[in-house]
Amino acid sequence: MAGEFKGKVALVTGASMGIGRASALAFARRGAKVVVADVDVAGGEETVRLIRKAGGETLFVKTDVSNAADVEALVKKTVATYGKLDYAHNNAAINRGIGVMTAAYKEEDWNIQVDVNLKGVFLCMKYEIPEMLKIGKGTAIVNTSSISGLSGHPADPGYVGSKFGVVGITKSTAMQYAKTGIRINCVCPGPIRTSLYDRVVAAIPGVEEATLERNPMGRIGEPEEVAEAVVWLCSDAASYITGVPLPVDGGLAAI
Repeated sequence: MAGEFKGKVALVTGASMGIGRASALAFARRGAKVVVADVDVAGGEETVRLIRKAGGETLFVKTDVSNAADVEALVKKTVATYGKLDYAHNNAAINRGIGVMTAAYKEEDWNIQVDVNLKGVFLCMKYEIPEMLKIGKGTAIVNTSSISGLSGHPADPGYVGSKFGVVGITKSTAMQYAKTGIRINCVCPGPIRTSLYDRVVAAIPGVEEATLERNPMGRIGEPEEVAEAVVWLCSDAASYITGVPLPVDGGLAAI
């Protein structure tokens, strides 16, 4: 499969660790030039190092996806450096207020999650789509939602609300641009071994045991498993798929 994306340019936000890093590496393995974006400079530069070590072409752009000027500059830098934008994985997200009841939820925690997790996806698509329209057929966007954006979860109403929003804006925007050749989907990861998941486990005693018992596959997923779904959704193999929230969850959505 190496070389499948040769000549293509991919942008990945939240690429300093976890699913974003795995996605950036997966695009690079397939031959794409990869723009790594994150507020975490050290983590982003480490992702760049890993890609270059494997022989890939990449650059890092420090980006706060909740800031329109940052996102606009990110897309401009991508096009100025590599000439175009074929694929985007809008993955950046945060989790605050784990285990807090809605009545006790801090307004600032709500605001920052909506700003990063939902507005960030909107801003990314706002600036990515005009560049993709110049190419048309074969371009693709994948947003990161969550299994909690499909069925809800009592652990964090702010996170869940923002992830439901990602599913909604993905479907709406996919319908708007379906005839232009841009396909827009989202992945909905279940429990994946990332730092975000580790924070949930640390905050809620017994949650991992309960998750393993409930999950049909009986295990926690790996970031690379989500990344493979992302690159597949961008590939020509998924050419008739748009507006889909794809669970990558070990079967949780089937319960």
